[in-house]
Amino acid sequence: MVMLLMLGLSGCGDNTPDPVYPQAPPPDHLYDQSSINDEQRWTINNAHDPAIIKTDQGYYVYSTDVKTGGELRPGVMVRKSTDLIHWNWVQYALPGIPKEAEAWSSATNLWAPDIIKMGDTYRMYYSASTFGSTRSAIGLQTSNSPEGPWKDEGLVVKTGEHDKLNAIDANPVLDAEGNPWMVYGSFFGGIYITPLDPLTGKLKESGYGKNIAARDRATEDGAVEGPYIVYNPMFRKYYLFVSYDSLFEDYNVRVARSDSITGPYVDINGHDMADISYLPQYEIGNKVLGGYRFSEGEGWVAPGHNSVLKDGADYYIVHHARGETDKSWPYLHVRKILWTAEGWPVVSPERYAGEKEQDIPKRLLSGNWERIVIRQEVDGQVEAEPLRLEDGGRATSGSLEGHWSFDGNRTLTMDWGDTSEGTKEELLLLPSWDWELGRHTLIFTGMNEKGVSIWGKRISD
Repeated sequence: MVMLLMLGLSGCGDNTPDPVYPQAPPPDHLYDQSSINDEQRWTINNAHDPAIIKTDQGYYVYSTDVKTGGELRPGVMVRKSTDLIHWNWVQYALPGIPKEAEAWSSATNLWAPDIIKMGDTYRMYYSASTFGSTRSAIGLQTSNSPEGPWKDEGLVVKTGEHDKLNAIDANPVLDAEGNPWMVYGSFFGGIYITPLDPLTGKLKESGYGKNIAARDRATEDGAVEGPYIVYNPMFRKYYLFVSYDSLFEDYNVRVARSDSITGPYVDINGHDMADISYLPQYEIGNKVLGGYRFSEGEGWVAPGHNSVLKDGADYYIVHHARGETDKSWPYLHVRKILWTAEGWPVVSPERYAGEKEQDIPKRLLSGNWERIVIRQEVDGQVEAEPLRLEDGGRATSGSLEGHWSFDGNRTLTMDWGDTSEGTKEELLLLPSWDWELGRHTLIFTGMNEKGVSIWGKRISD
C-alpha cells in the first residue's frame, strides 16, 4: 500500500499509461561447444558481417563464412526470421567459391555478402580476398528467390596488388530516385561509390568510382571498412555507416550524412569522412556503437560491420559483436535505431526484443540508472557508471552533477553544465528488454551537442 501511494504521489498529474514492454526473447546460449558442428543451431552464432533484407517470405541475413572451433565451409551463410528476434539457419547460398573469384583472389572463404532486389530478381554481391591483400574481387549471383538457387554472373570489380583500394565489402543501394549504386572498399584506400547498370547489376562506368571515406594509415591504425548507406526520406539525407579499427579488439561503427548519395559525408561537427588531413582522425564520424559493458552480465567487444534495415517507419542496425569472455565467437545483434530531432541516428544499448516507441510516464524516470558514454577516443570497451535521477530534477553520475528534464513524451534532457564531455544530452527513452539482467526495463539512447553517443538503462527506484 505504501509503495502504491508513493507511485501515485510521484506520478501526480501524469496520466500517461505504463509502457508496454517486450516479452522475454530466447536465451543466447553463448559459447556453446556442443553446437560447433550443428549448423541448425547456429541461430545467432557465427554471424559475421551480416547483411539483411526483408522479403515477402520473411527477413533474411547473409553473412561471411566463419566457424568457431572447427574448419569452415565456404558458400555464404543464410539465416531467416519472421520477427527479427528468433533466427533459424537456412543453408549455404553457394556450393563453394565461384571459380573466377577463386582463381583471381585465392580466397578460401567468401566475405561480406549483401543483397538487393531489382524487379523480380535478387542480386547477391560477395567478396573474395585474403587477409592483408588487395588482390580482391566482388562477384555477383542472381536468383528469383532469397533462398536460391543462384546463378553466377561473374565479377563486378577486382583489384590487384598495386591498386590503392580494395574491392571488398559491397553494399548495393538505391538513391532517392531509384537508381542503383554500389558503395564498397576497405582499409586500403578507403571507401568508394560507383553507379550500377540497372539491367545487369554491374558497373555502369569504367574505373573505381568516387572516394567518400578514408583514413590516414601512416598516422593511426587507419582501418575503415564495411560501408552501408541508407536514405531517410524524413530528413532527406543519405547516411553512411562504416566500421573503424581492429576487427577483434576495438571495432566500432561511425556514421556521417550527406544531401547526395555521392557525398561529401560529414559528421555532426562538420568533419568530412574523406578528410585524412584532420587530426586526430578518431574524432571523425559520429561513433554510434562500440565495445561496452554494464555493471552486470556479459559485455561485448568489437561490434561492427553493420547493415541497416528500414522496415516501414522503423530502422534497425544489424551487426556482429564478440562476447568479452571469448572473442573468437561472433554473434548476430539486431538493435533499434532512433532518430534525434536534428536527424541523427542513435542506437539502442540493448538488442532488439520487440520493443515499440511510445510515450513514457514521468513517474518512471526518477531512480537509479546506469550510463555509458561511447567515447570516440576509447579503444575497446567502455564501462557503465551509476546515474541517479531525483524527483526534483537533480542528476548525479560519478563526479558529474547536473539537472534532468522531460518533455512529457519520450525525450529526457540532461544538463551537466560546462564539462569537457559536453553540456547537454538529448536522450530518447524506450521500453526494452534488459539482456544482462533478464527483465524488462527503460533504456535511453542519444547524444550530446558534440555528437558523443550516450546510453543508459534504469536499474531500480
